[in-house]
Amino acid sequence: MENITTGHWIFAGLFTLAFTSYLIWSYRKDLVLHKVHYKKTYYISAGIVVTLFLFYLLKQMFNYFKDNPA
Repeated sequence: MENITTGHWIFAGLFTLAFTSYLIWSYRKDLVLHKVHYKKTYYISAGIVVTLFLFYLLKQMFNYFKDNPA
């Protein structure tokens, strides 16, 4: 970190600003297409979250029974 100069920090800040601005502009430009092609993707997102939660519960259950035999 001692070799990073002020110029590097300025470049990093400008690059981050430009990149973020481009991402926002590009997303807004394609917003109409996103609404057409990605309808009801919240079902898939909810399914992934539920699946991960079930895996977590199974892991906790197996650890509980491993540590506390009947």
